[in-house]
Amino acid sequence: MNHKQRRDALRALAADLPGIDLEVYENFARDWREPVLGMGAVDTPVAFFGRDPGRDEVQHQMPFIGAGGQKVRGAIYEHFYGKAMPDFAASLEVGERFFWANTVPYKPLGNKAWSMKVKKQFQPLVADLLVNAWHGEAVITLGREAFLWFGINRERGIKEQLEAFWACEERFDSFTEVALCAEEGHCRTVRLYPLPHPSPLNATWYKRFPDLLKQRLCQLKVESR
Repeated sequence: MNHKQRRDALRALAADLPGIDLEVYENFARDWREPVLGMGAVDTPVAFFGRDPGRDEVQHQMPFIGAGGQKVRGAIYEHFYGKAMPDFAASLEVGERFFWANTVPYKPLGNKAWSMKVKKQFQPLVADLLVNAWHGEAVITLGREAFLWFGINRERGIKEQLEAFWACEERFDSFTEVALCAEEGHCRTVRLYPLPHPSPLNATWYKRFPDLLKQRLCQLKVESR
């Protein structure tokens, strides 16, 4: 599936999707049917995978640039340059070195996670994005919802494997492998490196998140160009 086919298929699904935050899209004069994909560097070995876009992502039509996304991008910048990220433009530049995707590319009402029914509807198209548009093999997942997405529409054993891994105390230090398949049957193995969600509401992990992400980047041998 090429980019236009995937975009058209996503727009068609969105047309009948209840729960999109239409007011936010209207406030920024954005088409609520248009998916926030962003994508990024298709040949990078590392992708970031999150839950869904927020208000800032709708405004700029780019993923991971709101409060949580700035936390991610800020930690990446510090890893590369050894100093605090200076401005918004720098956050965009540093993000160009990675691939970005979400479980559902539309902002939900109240910033609540999409239902399992909705995630199942969008899973084949998002899986196609990861399998066919991105050529890497390491996925840094942000939060439980993003990590367990890799078990959606899969056999029970895969789901149990991921749930058991997430239950381990060492989940933010280790990784697990899973087969990722597109609808036409093309499959490949990716490695999942879970991290907590970078939201300020995640009191348990928020302050520790930058160090955990830098640890992942070192583990993956991601170095400044």
